[in-house]
Amino acid sequence: MIGLLQRVSKASVALDGARIAAIGRGLLVLVGVERTDGAAQARRLAERLLAYRVFPDAAGKMNLSVLDIGGEVLLVPQFTLVADTSSGNRASFSRGADPAAGKRLFEQLVVECEALHDRVAAGRFGAAMQVALTNDGPVTFWLKVDA
Repeated sequence: MIGLLQRVSKASVALDGARIAAIGRGLLVLVGVERTDGAAQARRLAERLLAYRVFPDAAGKMNLSVLDIGGEVLLVPQFTLVADTSSGNRASFSRGADPAAGKRLFEQLVVECEALHDRVAAGRFGAAMQVALTNDGPVTFWLKVDA
């Protein structure tokens, strides 16, 4: 399972022109689910992204997590993160989970995050969404939790 974390001052997701989720200061996390992922990967990614230290402390060093600052989290499914781009001019998505498994595991990630933090919002799996964000830094990290 892959999480692309972006430290944001704000972020939102719209579907058909209507905003379905929004956060202030926190993390926008684009999520890719791979074929080999299961419940353990969803749980571990939730733990890692909530504890990952990307916010500055008093000395300006990235020593604080989204939990430490009381920030918000916006989870957005993005199957293109699992793309194999190693050859050719078109990505292959053979490493991606099938849609039913991807949806189930993305929703489990949301539940796992909500169990650990009370400020979690999410986009909709399988929908064509419009994502808006103000990346703070910019700060972006790619986290991968292996099977």
